[in-house]
Amino acid sequence: MPKINVYLSDELAAAVKEAGIPVSPVCQHALEVAVRKVAAAREMAEKVDFLDEDNPMGRLTNLTEKAHRAIGEGVRLAREHGQERVGTEYLLAGVLGVGDNMALNVLRSMDIQPDDVRDDLMARLSTEPALEPEESSLKHLGPESAAVLKQALNDAIGLGHNYIGCEHLLLALVADTDGLGGEVLRSHGAEPRLVRRATQAALSGFSYARSQGPVAQQATGTERLRATLVSFGERLDRIEARLGSLPDGN
Repeated sequence: MPKINVYLSDELAAAVKEAGIPVSPVCQHALEVAVRKVAAAREMAEKVDFLDEDNPMGRLTNLTEKAHRAIGEGVRLAREHGQERVGTEYLLAGVLGVGDNMALNVLRSMDIQPDDVRDDLMARLSTEPALEPEESSLKHLGPESAAVLKQALNDAIGLGHNYIGCEHLLLALVADTDGLGGEVLRSHGAEPRLVRRATQAALSGFSYARSQGPVAQQATGTERLRATLVSFGERLDRIEARLGSLPDGN
């Protein structure tokens, strides 16, 4: 049977040994789950560049309700502007325009107001040339948007999630360097590394609040995310400082 080496930090290795965790079965199970997720993601990724005109989201699976609505809103806006393809600017407009979702909470935790981003985005859209509505068949995503949705899948898998939410769309949009959506986000200070840290902190805070019951979940979300982000950032800075002090080659 082939072997795969798994390297753990000293602290984690000691904790695993102390807890008596059977490493091999746990790793095998984790890899089996990861393989299934990646296979499902690849299957879905092959479908994201074509939209059914009557049911644009019909070919996309594993989307949360809010992500589903966000993409649908982006498609609606693109049609309204007479576009042949859905660009990343319309995906971003959809995320910004659909109620209270995790992506908006992440932006607010970074002191970026979603309404300001949306106003800027819509102002830029109004200056773009558009087709006459009757000329627009809108059956395809733009190549940048297809790449963003595929990257959102990868981000979801990387975070260990079996769903694609607005937060994954935000991560993919802010990292995209070809479309207008990412350009607008970065112009407001949403840099990829900071957004990823804020997203991880937000998800951590959400999971903790959910474990504490309904009362905790009703606490002020943005303040909780900011506090969690500061704590997460401090831990990450300590790790980076420790790695930076290691001799070359370690």
